[in-house]
Amino acid sequence: MTRLAALALAILSLILVLPAAAQDRSGPLRIEITEGVIEPLPFALPEFVAENGGASGFARDITRVIAADLSGTGLFREIPPGAFISRVTSFDSPVQYADWKAINAQALITGSVETRSDGRLVIKFRLFDVFSEAPLGEGLQFVAGQDSWRRIAHKVADAVYSRITGEGGYFDSRVVFVSETGPKNARAKRLAVMDYDGANVEFLTDSSAIVLAPRFSPTGDRVLYTSYETGFPRIYLLDVASVARRALEDQVGTMTFSPRFSPDGRTVVYSLSQNGNTDIYRMDVGGGSVRRLTETPSIETAPSFSPDGSQIVFESDRSGTQQLYIMSANGGEARRISFGPGRYGTPVWSPRGDLIAFTKQNQGRFHIGVMRTDGSEERLLTASFLDEGPTWSPNGRVIMFTRETQGETGAPALYTVDISGRNLRRVPTQTAASDPSWSPLLP
Repeated sequence: MTRLAALALAILSLILVLPAAAQDRSGPLRIEITEGVIEPLPFALPEFVAENGGASGFARDITRVIAADLSGTGLFREIPPGAFISRVTSFDSPVQYADWKAINAQALITGSVETRSDGRLVIKFRLFDVFSEAPLGEGLQFVAGQDSWRRIAHKVADAVYSRITGEGGYFDSRVVFVSETGPKNARAKRLAVMDYDGANVEFLTDSSAIVLAPRFSPTGDRVLYTSYETGFPRIYLLDVASVARRALEDQVGTMTFSPRFSPDGRTVVYSLSQNGNTDIYRMDVGGGSVRRLTETPSIETAPSFSPDGSQIVFESDRSGTQQLYIMSANGGEARRISFGPGRYGTPVWSPRGDLIAFTKQNQGRFHIGVMRTDGSEERLLTASFLDEGPTWSPNGRVIMFTRETQGETGAPALYTVDISGRNLRRVPTQTAASDPSWSPLLP
């Protein structure tokens, strides 16, 4: 096993934030962890080689997106190109390992871009473990239309990330969210979708009605959301490609909200409010079968399935304060899992199945936190005037959420944080933004 491949074990240990003494310290290629702090892995990324004249702009842009993806994780550090000793002028040139060792590069990424006569791009890349002087995995080639260059860059970054960490990537994914414009007391809201890094924004609805809580389907082609266009909250199902939509069946005199797909995409779990009481229901997406899952005088809402579809986590005030509970996906007795001070809400099960993310309010501060599915090992990752609504990256490594600043001019924005509590970053958006939902990796 190369040193670069062995790094996967150190990266995976970040989930538990292990101390540095628990890591392999036998070689130069490692990530040191001390009380949640790591030393990012230095990588060299020469600009991809342009195989013909029309490829130079694409080569430059693809290289910069890959570098931004990797550096943005907080696990990698790009070595400035001005420090390079070697120059990569051909994709097939032999690697001068001594030159890359001299600048302390531990990973080297090389690639090329060619424009074909049919208007498509051919993009190649290779990854090298500099200290072991060997390639890490086979080189890959992608062929795509020129308008897909950014997505191919994300795919390359995903491949690099996965080979080094041993985890799945998350760069080739999208986020659906609520785009907000106008003054704080009269915000216009519409659904929008973008790349995970804020690029390629597309609007899915107009601003004629308030929209809330969009949620991607497990295949990323549909979105559930709540709309107030009738004056009452009602759930709609929208096709992302065609923007066609339909209202899910509901009962007269009720309000429906907080929808979320099951892992197989066939059913929806949601809250229904009637006569002042709110419970959780389950419905077939195709229509027809509706099943009530809770029946208490308290407020039950914000349900989220476990990855295997067998359980649901939700929030309830049945104990007198807002807390988290888990029950069978078919309903029945629920067990409480949150017991710390303060109020808990908006729980979301990790794609890995091991953690539940949540919003916590305590002593005038809001937090995004995670806990084990039995309620143990609670960790608060953020703290601010208002943090809420976590959503997981496809690989369960990063959480995106809404943060709002204090004051009349404060506007919501999207942020991400690693599950270790490190690397808090704002996601660039064209407008104020809230209620994010992360898609799975795109096919």
